[in-house]
Amino acid sequence: MSEHLTREVRMEVPDVGELLRRAEEISGAPEGERLVLNMGPSHPSTHGVFQLILELDGEVITKAIPEVGYLHRGDEKIAENMHYNQFVPYTDRLDYLAPLANNVVYACAVEKLLGWEIPPRAQVIRVICAEIARISSHLMGLGAYAMDCGAVSVFLYTFTEREKIYTLIEELTGARFTTTYTRIGGLSRDLPPGWPEKVKEFVKQFLPKVDEIEGLLTKNKIFVDRTQNIGVISKEDAIDYGLTGPNLRGSGVNHDLRKKNPYLGYEKYDFEVPLGSVGDCFDRYMVRIEEMRQSCRILQQALSDIPMGPIAVDEPRGYLPKKADVLTKMEELIQHFIIATQGVDAPVGEVYFGGENPKGELGFYIVSKGGGVPYRLKIRSPSFVNLSILPKILPGHLLSDVVAILGSLDFVMGECDR
Repeated sequence: MSEHLTREVRMEVPDVGELLRRAEEISGAPEGERLVLNMGPSHPSTHGVFQLILELDGEVITKAIPEVGYLHRGDEKIAENMHYNQFVPYTDRLDYLAPLANNVVYACAVEKLLGWEIPPRAQVIRVICAEIARISSHLMGLGAYAMDCGAVSVFLYTFTEREKIYTLIEELTGARFTTTYTRIGGLSRDLPPGWPEKVKEFVKQFLPKVDEIEGLLTKNKIFVDRTQNIGVISKEDAIDYGLTGPNLRGSGVNHDLRKKNPYLGYEKYDFEVPLGSVGDCFDRYMVRIEEMRQSCRILQQALSDIPMGPIAVDEPRGYLPKKADVLTKMEELIQHFIIATQGVDAPVGEVYFGGENPKGELGFYIVSKGGGVPYRLKIRSPSFVNLSILPKILPGHLLSDVVAILGSLDFVMGECDR
């Protein structure tokens, strides 16, 4: 466990009965009177189009029912009606705070179906993209979480750094938000000249900023009081409910797909998996802080040794040729026409691939009957699964704790209503 996640002071967690008695003393209402309160789907602190139906006894929550489905995305059915590469832009819109990471995981799933192994240079660039996306997502999540708990200044710090990342992303992909950078079998384009050096400079100046951000919150009495011993998720519950990512590791479960099931050469990188000890909101916050440091550590290693070579597989029947060749050579023109109109000819079979996204395990289950369009595609979105713990952990907490607990789970509704 990282030294950054040590805890100094721990209070006892009050039981539900004690909270009910406290609520009765404060409100003067007799125990047993219940109030149903709708939180959302327009409440800013629900972090999206999300409704939470709460049953209250005074200020104490006795029952919680999360309601999703307000976006009606239909991404899975859309995927079943278009070529594999055509679905890449839709993955941007899943966890739209980490589009680069979504692109990478989806491409890896299709490549597993095709039996393709991308070149070393493309693997390293994808790792760089995934870790940049992790930092960017955590900056957004921590900034919004701190603001939910009353620390507005932190949001300004995190967004300043996130803006620097978006400038780098725009130089790499041509877009700030919906990147669509990855392709099945490789990448849409190579690194621009001088870009790795700019990322190195960002990492160098960013690490002290992480210390500043942590310094604003970790010993802030208001933030600590609102997060320590609040929303405690035990190891057993975290596993039983299928939590992944920082929410699982915050409960002390050492599970990270980059370590447990390495892909894209992650086994070559030296980094630690930060773990919590209690499983409360504070631990989940500390895990994300340390994950940003570890992502910087991975970036430094990846940027120091980017291999030369191609950025895509050599598969004439599955990967689009270079544009210059299409415009000047007949064979490449025919190849481009066939792939663009029919898609890659995938074999019959079914695969599942899961990657370690900022929110947790993003997975794609693909069933193929051959041809360029998947017969079935299902998405395992981490935010959707992580929200399932709410009916378990919210009862017994005060109404004011809901905002802190929701922010600590760091979910995005774009991938819930997929």
